[in-house]
Amino acid sequence: MAEQQSDSTLNNSEGFGKVFLVGAGPGDPGLITVKGLECLRTADAVVFDRLASPRLLAEARSDAELYDAGKGRDDHRMTQTEINELLVELGVRGLTVCRLKGGDPFVFGRGGEEALYLVAAGVPWEVVPGISSTIAAPAYAGIPLTQRGMSTSLTIVTGSEDPNKPDSTINWEALAGLSGTLVFVMGWKGMNDIVAALISRGVSDERPAALIQWGTTSKQRVVTGPISEIVSQGVEAGIGAPVALVIGEVVGLRDAMAWFDTRPLFGKRILVTRARSQASRLVKQLEDLGAEVLEYPTIEIVPVRDTAPLDEALRNISKYDWMMFTSSNAVRGIAERMKAVGIDSRALSHLKFGVNGPSAARSLAKIGITADTMPDQYLASAMIELLKQDGIVPNNVLFPQSEIGRETLTNGLKEMGSSVDEVVAYSTESPEDTGDLTRAAYEEGIDFTTFTSSSTVRNLVDLLGGSPDLINASKTVLIGPITAETAKELNVNIDIQAEEQSIAGIVEAITAHLSER
Repeated sequence: MAEQQSDSTLNNSEGFGKVFLVGAGPGDPGLITVKGLECLRTADAVVFDRLASPRLLAEARSDAELYDAGKGRDDHRMTQTEINELLVELGVRGLTVCRLKGGDPFVFGRGGEEALYLVAAGVPWEVVPGISSTIAAPAYAGIPLTQRGMSTSLTIVTGSEDPNKPDSTINWEALAGLSGTLVFVMGWKGMNDIVAALISRGVSDERPAALIQWGTTSKQRVVTGPISEIVSQGVEAGIGAPVALVIGEVVGLRDAMAWFDTRPLFGKRILVTRARSQASRLVKQLEDLGAEVLEYPTIEIVPVRDTAPLDEALRNISKYDWMMFTSSNAVRGIAERMKAVGIDSRALSHLKFGVNGPSAARSLAKIGITADTMPDQYLASAMIELLKQDGIVPNNVLFPQSEIGRETLTNGLKEMGSSVDEVVAYSTESPEDTGDLTRAAYEEGIDFTTFTSSSTVRNLVDLLGGSPDLINASKTVLIGPITAETAKELNVNIDIQAEEQSIAGIVEAITAHLSER
């Protein structure tokens, strides 16, 4: 439809922008389509719904105009007419607009109304279909809506229409006679009337049914039972809107097919304090295990402020025989300055490289260098012991680190007789808004707080006004003994300490803690 009308519209809309009606999917931000994500990332303005994942908004351009058009049953930030007018206004201004709608724009999403309003105003538009909650929520609950030999039809119905209305447009008699799967959405307020209408027209009291709340998200909750009892069971379980009602024999497959809400970390809220540029691996591993992850970094990694000492060391790299790394950030800092001053990895071919963990080793490998030595324990003191054990005494060592790096490795090398030049390879800053956001997150409830360095502990305590009380309301997960020392110094609980000082070690420590319980 959008393609058919686009030529005539564009002829009358010179200077206008374009509005994309984008389906954001049902809640899991990973379910947005590739085209939908491209529209979101390139739009000048984003008009978003209540059911569109907040995580998706982080994908918008930093300079994009954001408009909250969320509508709940008793909370309308904008009426539908106001939304329609806003879309036209933005389009007339010449902006590219992403109208981010939960689910699919044309499945109970009022996208058709918005499209017709844009057509009438002569504003170019296009629809980008999304995955509807009507099919995604049951799938994430382990309920296939069709199944050979069990259900060969699917009927989707809005639950917002009162079945007791004499002029109801829904054929309740026909629905009651269907043998396939029924899905009702937006019907929690009138769910008793919906169930009564079906049972009174011949649906068996014992027909299987399921209620799925917040489907595809970490808040997903599922209740199953006979249709005659499903509403009371939902009320007892604290189920509420948004909720989908699924009716049919396929509900009985959930016991065998549940996969999403049975993962080991499902429903756990985990605060990640690591710098956002480094947090992706940790976040992904936690989310893959079912956790709801809140990224509120207490530090940001930024380029070194004064590059002269580092550049000078690189220009005189031939004087060194070893380079030591205790952070992958330092590796990246070196690589960036090498590129800036016109030095490639061949200039480092005479060096030996020591790293204190797999993260730094992986960063080295990305620039074509294999680490020569790495201790089993990812500590500066363990590096010194390993060098002594192997009878290695470096002559001249270049040690790139942050402005707040520890002296343990430097002092240990000097005691061995090495000459050490410390240079700053990267800097850190505290994000301005993390304190308020983190405080609000703790008030809502956090199960685990992860710390990947001493600076993340120190900075979070500072951002929370110097008190560890909110942090200690959660279980703390620390990457290693040095981080634990800082936590103890600041009166932060040491609940869980990773055996392996790595991202994988943190994840394993959390899952082990829960399995033990």
